[in-house]
Amino acid sequence: MRLREQGPTAPGGGVRVLIGMGCGLVSGLAVGGLMAGQGLLASHGTFGWAVFALYAAVIGQLLGAFVGRRPSGPAVSAAGGLLLGVLGWTVWWLSLDPWVRGGTPTWTVEAATALYPELVGSLLQGTLAGMLFHSAMRGFGGRPDRPKAPAPRVVIVGGGFGGVSAARRFERLNLRGHRVDVTLISDSNYLLFTPMLAEVASGGLEAQHISSPVRAAASHTRFRHGRVAGVDVARRRVVLESGGEQVGYEHLVLAVGSVPFFPDLPGVAENALTLKSLGDAVRLRERVLGLLERADQETDPAERRRLLTFVVAGGGFAGTESVAELYDLTHDVLHFYPAIDPDEPRFVLVHSDRRILPELSERLGAYALEKLRSRGIEFRLGVRATGATGRSVHLDSGEVIETATFVWTAGNQPNPMLRTLPGETGRRDAVLVDRTLRAFEMDRVWAIGDCAQIPAPDGALYPPTAQHAMREGKAVADNIAAVLRGQRPRPFRFTTIGTFVALGHRTAAGEIRGRPFSGLSAWLLWRGIYLAKLPGVERRVRVLLDWVLDVAFPRDIVVTGPPADAPAALPGGGAR
Repeated sequence: MRLREQGPTAPGGGVRVLIGMGCGLVSGLAVGGLMAGQGLLASHGTFGWAVFALYAAVIGQLLGAFVGRRPSGPAVSAAGGLLLGVLGWTVWWLSLDPWVRGGTPTWTVEAATALYPELVGSLLQGTLAGMLFHSAMRGFGGRPDRPKAPAPRVVIVGGGFGGVSAARRFERLNLRGHRVDVTLISDSNYLLFTPMLAEVASGGLEAQHISSPVRAAASHTRFRHGRVAGVDVARRRVVLESGGEQVGYEHLVLAVGSVPFFPDLPGVAENALTLKSLGDAVRLRERVLGLLERADQETDPAERRRLLTFVVAGGGFAGTESVAELYDLTHDVLHFYPAIDPDEPRFVLVHSDRRILPELSERLGAYALEKLRSRGIEFRLGVRATGATGRSVHLDSGEVIETATFVWTAGNQPNPMLRTLPGETGRRDAVLVDRTLRAFEMDRVWAIGDCAQIPAPDGALYPPTAQHAMREGKAVADNIAAVLRGQRPRPFRFTTIGTFVALGHRTAAGEIRGRPFSGLSAWLLWRGIYLAKLPGVERRVRVLLDWVLDVAFPRDIVVTGPPADAPAALPGGGAR
């Protein structure tokens, strides 16, 4: 992939729509002519092929307007055309065409079966249009604009929601005539959709399907796969761990995220599992399945109870979703383990507050608590974990819970790399920024996401959520562009649109702009919203297929790691 130093000169929205319309028309004439030659469009009149071609041109316009908004590979363009073909068949052939010809749409199985040739034709036409569109768009990728003067260089550190959102915003600004040379540095070469991590841990989704390569998500941004050791603010250089290499910048955006925070509690950091990365989710899943394998053969009742006890610390979104998904995973696969009674697995959630899910209203938090308790999940509210070993978790109430699985979701802290920076820091070494996202006491340094302490207009702090990080990424790109033009940056303002938490068993709870949702309707909304937010058409199709397969088939119980009682499989390398 060639790096575009000053940003791409891809066609604008109107040109993309015209290109898409042309590709749709060509593919429509080809497929429509083929279908007309075989008499498959006879029911639509003498000029059925022309109607099909016009329909295909509209599909092509949609292809250019939506799929063509970002550079993508041939598979994404073809998949986008395929999806538009299905949508077009549903809207036009099944719904509007009967009405245009004086009939009435019926939306019955018989009507859909009668239009099977049109469905096949729509799928072929959409796929062909997508391939043609990709080929046409490639002609614009080889002609980058090369101005004589070097463009201002912006370095983004961090490839999460905030960092990638900022990079994508800079790409759009470059398309509008700005000139910014952007480099994104991250120790991970993929963007992880963290809201779906719990589903990976439960085996409901494949790990790769909730991650998108950074190079694909921000394809016109120079990408460096590496770990940052520190920042020389005085000389405006980012120092990489690999060989001490340095990358210069004119403006720096810190979006390095957060890591699990373990208070000074004996044994917690060494023995707790976390849920912050794909590796964490896969390890947790394999840990649970490995313990089921071991418990299926265990004859000692006390040891068997310990193996089948799962403790989660933290009653926020991550902890609540984790305990719900672990419950679903365990009970969905118990038919593979005939020696384990369904009542044997035990799930305990420990939370320091008196109610779970403080991010939601008290009513929805109570609803979630009731739902999970009705399944037998135990709660220790107003209680903190004070320590852990490889065999137990200790609570400040004096209770000791014998367990082989302890999941920690009770707190995060900004990336430790920030400790190398000069200037004043906030809680747990977070970067203090003003309302324009510019860091205090560090010239030309900006910070967003979990690593920043961002003030809201009411004096509170913005929460470290994905939707806030994405909006902050766009805002920081706009503000840097404004500064480069000699204008004043604007204060960041954003109101949470909505929040949802999955509770397992096809139930969820959440709210959109203050309106509460719960049960199946909330679960459907949660899935629909998250599916739409996934980066890339390909990822959305893969996740959708995973969800369909999860309904139709049992969850996989393959364990690729060592047995659960092997030292390498234990948290902390086998501490007991």
